[in-house]
Parts: sequence; C-alpha cells; structure tokens
Amino acid sequence: MPRGELDVAISAGGLEATPGTLSSVRTAVRPTEWSGRLATLDARWRYPLAVYFLSRVLYFGTALVATLVPQPLFGHRWNGSLTAAISNWDGIWYLATAAHGYPNHIDPFHYSTVGFFPLYAILIWALGQALSVAYVWSGLILSLALGAVATILIGRLAEQWFGPAAGRRTIAFVCLFPGSIVFSMDYTEGLLLTCVAGAMLAVEHRRWLVAGLLAGVATAVGPMAVAILPASVMACARELRRGGWRDGQARRSVLMPLLAPLGIVAFGAYLWARVGSPFASFTVQRDAWQNHSGPLAQYFQAQRLFEGIFGSGHGPVNLNAIVGLLGAVFLAWGLVHLWRARDSVPVVALVWTVGVAVLTVTSDQLPPNPRMLLCAFPLLIVLAAQIEGRAWRRMIYLTSAALIVLSPLTFIARVLRP
Repeated sequence: MPRGELDVAISAGGLEATPGTLSSVRTAVRPTEWSGRLATLDARWRYPLAVYFLSRVLYFGTALVATLVPQPLFGHRWNGSLTAAISNWDGIWYLATAAHGYPNHIDPFHYSTVGFFPLYAILIWALGQALSVAYVWSGLILSLALGAVATILIGRLAEQWFGPAAGRRTIAFVCLFPGSIVFSMDYTEGLLLTCVAGAMLAVEHRRWLVAGLLAGVATAVGPMAVAILPASVMACARELRRGGWRDGQARRSVLMPLLAPLGIVAFGAYLWARVGSPFASFTVQRDAWQNHSGPLAQYFQAQRLFEGIFGSGHGPVNLNAIVGLLGAVFLAWGLVHLWRARDSVPVVALVWTVGVAVLTVTSDQLPPNPRMLLCAFPLLIVLAAQIEGRAWRRMIYLTSAALIVLSPLTFIARVLRP
C-alpha cells in the first residue's frame, strides 16, 4: 500500500489531531508544572526523569522548528505538521495497524501492515479508545511514558553493575543518544527496551517468572526481540550451572527460555489463521521492503555508498548508508569495551547485545544506525561506566551534536531513518 493511500486511510481513521488537541498537549508540558512535580519525587526518580524530560524538550523543539521549514525544501512528502513528524517512517504503519488491523490476505510484494508486530499497535488502539484521543497522540503518549520507564530501568542496571556514578552517566548518555529520538515518535523501542531491561533486572533478582513473562511480551513487539531468546537460554544455563538441577531456585530459571518465545509464537499462530502462513510478516519484510540479511551486508552497503559518491550517478548520497557505516564502527568500538567488562556484565546482557549486533550488521535495511545501537543498551552502559572525566564530556558533546544534526533529518521528509 503506497504511503499516499495510507495517509488518506489514516486521516479517515481519525488519526490527525485538531488545533485544540495540539494546544492542549503544548499546555500539558509547561516546564513550571513539570519542575514542581519533579521536585516532589524520590531522588532515585528525580534525576532520570529530569534528564529525560529535558531531552524530550530538545527533541520536540527540533520538531516544532521543523514544522516551519518551507515545503519545497523537502519535497511533497513533508506537510509541515507536528503529527507528520511524530508519525514519520514506520510510525505511519503502526497507526494504520491500530486503526485497521491486519488484512485477511497478503501480496508479499506490496507493503502491508502484516510486516509489523502487533503489541504496540494494540496498545495504541486501547489507549486511544480509553482516552478518546487520535491514535497519533496515544502512540506518542505510550512512547514517551515507556521511554521514561526504559531510561530508569537502564539506569538501575548500570548502577547495579558499575555503581551510582555510572548510573547517572548512563541516563544522560541514553537520553542524549541520537537513537532516543524514537521515544518522541510513534515507535516501539520504548516498549521493547522496557520489557528487555525489566527482564534483565528480574534475572538479577532471580525472579524467573517475571523475567520470562517480560521476555515473552518483548517478542510480540518486534523482530529485534528475538535476541532475547538465546539470552534467556544462556541465563538459564548459567543459573543451572551455578546451582545445579536439584536447587529449586536454579530449576525455576527454565521458566525464562520457556516463556520468552510466547509473543512471536502467538503472532505466528495468528498470522497462520489469518493469512495462511506463520511467516507472513517475515515474507512481507523480505519481499516488499527488501529487508535481506547476510554476512556481507555492511560490505555491500559500503560498496553502494562508494559507487554513489564516486560513480557516474548524480543522485543524492544515501545518508542512511553513511550513518550505518559510522554506526558499525561505533558498534565495534563498543563491543571491545563490552568484552573488557564481561566480568561485570551478566551473561543475559552480553548475549542480548551480541544478538542485536549480529541482527543489525547482517541487515540490508536496518544497519547499525542510532536506533539499533540504542537497542544494544548494555554497550552504552559499559561506555558510560568506563569513560570518565574530559573524555566523557567530549563524548557527551559529540553525541549531543549528532542529536541536533540528525534529528531534523529524521523528523522531516524522508531523509534519514530513525
């Protein structure tokens, strides 16, 4: 389904906000009200929420400035509205899924909502119905709220692994990392990272049922969550090796790998009954979106970029390829630091990070861009823990500059994928 038809469908489904809605949202985030509420919170919550709130102000300031950009500068796809910025890229598909569900048949060579996992869209629909707001706003509310929860949980993990100072640096790093733009859009990462980080915290406290349920919820959010499956197996194996099968607590660790696939298995069963194939989502992503995987994906990305720059073509340079290749370098650098810190990082986090790295470096369409690197958050924790002083300040300045430069290219038009 072309984007133009989707825009019509979304508008017909009531997903565009009225001027009154936009005004009420702006009023609801007045800094004076938020600062007063933050001051009454426990210190453990105050710092992460304050940093997160300030980073969202920066992102939404970028989006509001983007609405003033003249339309001809970015072509017909940009309509100059805040809702267009929030629902850009994959967001429009999650909104379409919330509004219209899945079709009862597929053409694998045409875009379809079948290519997107269901849980986030279900929550968009449920919250939109409960609050009687347009889905574009219920999706944003979910992203903002779950992004805050994910930030707090990631900070708690950093504190447990490396101490309070590392926890505070991690929170700042995550909030200012360019990939966290998806917490300000209709995207799934807030939900995904809340589930995964929550599962890792549950493993820390040997709460295996909770860990398994959170991992199972994560696999209903998106394909990147399959990295939690080998991580769950390794966490269980480590616990059984430590306590032995006769230890009841160690035996309960089996719950995590048993429950972790529930989300993706349920989605596959639904698609089997709905469209005739449990692999329909994978098929649509592969054939319609041309999202292929292979060990040489980054090599081919570099080759295409080289040909685009130095070849005979006169088209624009693919910024996604540039950002992806730079992200691959960052990922390699971060994995070196992660390996050095392997004695301090639990096996579930190590395997999750390696799984995310493998999935993204082997993908044609989803290279190690900032959003994918955000999913590999244990790597960000380790960097925040190991880099201090002047080097830390330089890294924060650099990531903040990248945020300011890259965010407008993501919010407006179709220049840079989040």
